Amino acid sequence: MAHAPLVNFVIAGVQKGGTTALFDYLGDYPDIALAQFKELHFFDDDRRDWGRPDYADYHARFPEPAGRPCGEATPIYVYWPNCLERIAAYNPAMKLIVVLRDPIQRAWSHWRMEYARGVETHPFARCIREGRQRLFDSEPWGHHREYSYVERGFYGEQLERLYALFPRPQVLVLTSDHLRADPAVALAKVRGFLGLSPGRSPAPREVHVGREMDYPSELTADDIDHLRQVYAADADRLAALTGLRFQLEPWFRRQGPPG
Repeated sequence: MAHAPLVNFVIAGVQKGGTTALFDYLGDYPDIALAQFKELHFFDDDRRDWGRPDYADYHARFPEPAGRPCGEATPIYVYWPNCLERIAAYNPAMKLIVVLRDPIQRAWSHWRMEYARGVETHPFARCIREGRQRLFDSEPWGHHREYSYVERGFYGEQLERLYALFPRPQVLVLTSDHLRADPAVALAKVRGFLGLSPGRSPAPREVHVGREMDYPSELTADDIDHLRQVYAADADRLAALTGLRFQLEPWFRRQGPPG
């Protein structure tokens, strides 16, 4: 390989799972070298020549590590085809961090984001049912950057692929609930994963909160039941891989729809 890997950790997923908050928290630590901005979208750029990749412009987006862990955060990587394979080819020793959120909350939050941006015009209920057909009219087949509300929530499938490429000690799985409820403990875990001491406790913060506006949909009990059935088999795969199993229904009764 002609290049020397500069980047040794990536926050690879998931979208709307808390990756912006994690990236923001890590930016407070001078002993971590982060990319100039979040979401470089390097390994999901299908226009590049991946037979003979040139990493010069990728490396140009990072400060000199000077012995520090060096990383970026692009949450589409764990979902988009070939990203993890490209990362493994770049640096087989890469450490990957994945922040998971209840897939139903994640889908709802994703839809709200795309609707607020004007990308989505259909109601949530349609998008998670017949609207999924749009992914099979796109390229690459079965994937879509905006309309993948349901598909990005198949965490078991995505982590199986990740573990097939990277040894488990190189993968850290967190949850957005953990990061939000106890950021000091979550960040100490991340720092330990990167080979650093726990460091100081950060001040809790909310980052990238969903836009408040009039949406044409609410997250209904029927939507939750539908998605829980869609995710049932994958939830078993995730539990077998990680021991994690999300439970939205008690949260929904207590809090109402998530942002």
